[in-house]
Amino acid sequence: MKFRRLFPLFVGLILIVLFLPACAAPQPDWKPEKSDFNTALEEILDPFFSIYIEKVGITGFAVGVVKDNKIVYAKGFGVRDFETQEPVTVYSLFHMASISKPFVAAAIMQLVEQGKINLDEPVVSYLPYFKLDDERFNEITVRYMLSHVSGMPRAMDYHWDQPEYDEGALERYVRSLADQKLLFTPGEKFSYSNVAYEVLGDVIAKVSGQPFENYEKVNILTPLGMDQSTFLKEEVPPELETTPHLDEGIVSDVYPYNRPHAPSSTLHSNVLEMSYWAIANMNRGTLNETRILSESSYDLLWTPHEQVQTGISIGLGWFLQTPEEVDWVYHDGGDVGFRTSFTMLPEESLAVTILANDERLNPRSMADIVIGLIHDVEP
Repeated sequence: MKFRRLFPLFVGLILIVLFLPACAAPQPDWKPEKSDFNTALEEILDPFFSIYIEKVGITGFAVGVVKDNKIVYAKGFGVRDFETQEPVTVYSLFHMASISKPFVAAAIMQLVEQGKINLDEPVVSYLPYFKLDDERFNEITVRYMLSHVSGMPRAMDYHWDQPEYDEGALERYVRSLADQKLLFTPGEKFSYSNVAYEVLGDVIAKVSGQPFENYEKVNILTPLGMDQSTFLKEEVPPELETTPHLDEGIVSDVYPYNRPHAPSSTLHSNVLEMSYWAIANMNRGTLNETRILSESSYDLLWTPHEQVQTGISIGLGWFLQTPEEVDWVYHDGGDVGFRTSFTMLPEESLAVTILANDERLNPRSMADIVIGLIHDVEP
């Protein structure tokens, strides 16, 4: 697959590299096994990212690339905090925002495999206290919530400035929805809802008998070697934390963390550990000798359930797209001061992760460009 429509941009980037003074080199941290492919990839991506951060003015970001079950590129650019000027590395932890949602879907599917959850069972069967100010709430199933066709409203205020940290925060939030109205009859159409994913997080907690964040840690993150990744802000080491920056490039007064919104938004991770996640998913549930999901679960996760727009559908927790002849599986995220993108091309065993602590970066556009560049240097 070639991205010839991006050719003028590629030429422009090459000219910039040739005629501008050398920019600061990316942080030398993690190193891949050397090969002609890796070397060629670095020769194209390093100048692109250095020029990008220099000319666009992004505070900081990190990029990870997986090819054929190996991490072939992982680097940090810019700084974790504009005020301290501490550099971004491959170990820097970013607030992942909505990239948290596929982890919720994976946990739900684990419990489905164990016979503890039925995708077509009403959510109220698992959370008797879940209710809305709309008699149709009893029709909302787990599947409807996973595929954003539940009719649930979108959260308007995440109260990042008034964060809750206690274990009971998620259930309190679900109980607080009793005065909310449905947007439409469940199952009728697509409408993205963070609120639905908070409810799913509480389903995971109640069915498993442990806090949502703990279930994710024990059953998904730790088995995949994602040891620094966490849904709990207090578990993020200060030396790895990235600071959110606003459109003006200034440090945000608030950090996007509030425990009731953990399922939809609060995963923290880095490009190395997200690459482990990519490999496990592209292997349909397996990383090395560890299996987190059966292969058959991906037939549900990655099957279109509803059309979002032309060429884009929603599966269970994942967006699905066919820009040309190869299917993409992806999810993006954005909260105060953070922008993230995670893209897999399973048929090519290719994945790209882009994490930024600056609202000015458009990670989806960057991912498109990076994938085009990678195809131009593929062996």
